[in-house]
Amino acid sequence: MDTYDTLSEAIKEKQEEGYTYDFNLKNSYLECLLLQEKYNVTDFNVDAFYRFEGDSNPDDSSILYAIQTNSGIKGLLVDAYSMYSEALSSEMIQKLTIR
Repeated sequence: MDTYDTLSEAIKEKQEEGYTYDFNLKNSYLECLLLQEKYNVTDFNVDAFYRFEGDSNPDDSSILYAIQTNSGIKGLLVDAYSMYSEALSSEMIQKLTIR
């Protein structure tokens, strides 16, 4: 798996690899506003993920997910992980669990 020093560096390279859409994380699905589509947990796979730690503030920590839908749409999801993250369904938590 590739490693990156910064979130912006990872996003740029993944976009160059074809992950051009932006996904938003909802309770039990991913949303692509540009395509006006919703993807349930069975509609996508996580191809790769990259974890970034905040240098000075733990609240700055985030994970970048490279995602591909079953229909071939490739995009990115940036998620901050902290106790303030939006409540997710157990299925979504399992789908996004780092392994």
